[in-house]
Amino acid sequence: MLQQDEFDLKTGAGLIACPRCDALHVEEELPEGVTAQCIRCGHVLARPRAGAFSQIIALAVTTLVLVLAAVFFPFLEISRMGFGHGTSLFGVALAFADGLLAPLVLAVLVLVIGLPAARAGLLVYTLLPLARGRKPYAHVARAFRLSEQMKPWSMAEIFIIGTGVAMVKVGGLARISFGPAFWAFVALVFVSIASRSFMCATTIWDAIEDAGAPTDGREKIEGTPGA
Repeated sequence: MLQQDEFDLKTGAGLIACPRCDALHVEEELPEGVTAQCIRCGHVLARPRAGAFSQIIALAVTTLVLVLAAVFFPFLEISRMGFGHGTSLFGVALAFADGLLAPLVLAVLVLVIGLPAARAGLLVYTLLPLARGRKPYAHVARAFRLSEQMKPWSMAEIFIIGTGVAMVKVGGLARISFGPAFWAFVALVFVSIASRSFMCATTIWDAIEDAGAPTDGREKIEGTPGA
């Protein structure tokens, strides 16, 4: 077991690399409320907060509820000369399921709906036992690593911006009314921003390791301190 300010260059134990500039730092246990920043670029390396895991779980569950609302509730209604038509994202997917646009519709649903929902589920799977002080679930490191890899591909924010631009162009041709699903997407954007402000990946990895779950295989190397 490594002591304070000790590290192993062979395995990387006791070291933390800045995800932005790759500068190496000696890892230290931080008290709650203290922020560790990279000495080279100033990027935040760790920022433990009291009750952060419970807050992230609550926001992840909120994300799942909003995603369900965004799929099945009416998204918008277009009316002109007394005729109107409203639809949901699920209805749009069914309408184009057999056409040439089916692959595009599928890609949009996966990036806009599937990935945020899957990432929220993975975060709940990862953090729920840690927040309760229990042993992590099986494959927790793989689940959290996958959730981090999904982060850049979650396109809910881009979808809302694109929808807004399209509605501005269509607004001169017909009357547009936004439905509950549109506002659910707007709320989803703010929930995502709040979740990122509370979440510190370094703190979560430390909690997983402290709970005894394998992370990167370092603990399996024979002769490694703490192995």
